[in-house]
Amino acid sequence: MYVLMDIMVSPSGVGVSISPYVAMCQKIFEEAGLTHSMHGYGTNVEGEWDDVMAAVKRCHEDLHKAGAVRIISHMKLGTRTDRMQTMDDKVSSVHEKMIAK
Repeated sequence: MYVLMDIMVSPSGVGVSISPYVAMCQKIFEEAGLTHSMHGYGTNVEGEWDDVMAAVKRCHEDLHKAGAVRIISHMKLGTRTDRMQTMDDKVSSVHEKMIAK
């Protein structure tokens, strides 16, 4: 099943800046071959369900190994059965409607 996900990984006990940990997860998504796009408060990720979930698991495992004692991930997931839709498709649909008005 194809999934669109928005995830924010929040390691704690690592100091004020979490950007090194965010970078680790970005590399994991990249190595997994997942389409992903980082934004100010998280990352949009898309791909097959098992691949996406395996990458999330690896983010937690690798961040723990890197010293994060506690990690909370906030995820929004979307799936559909009627047709294939990517993140770009969703954004394009809104842009088209904005232009039409």
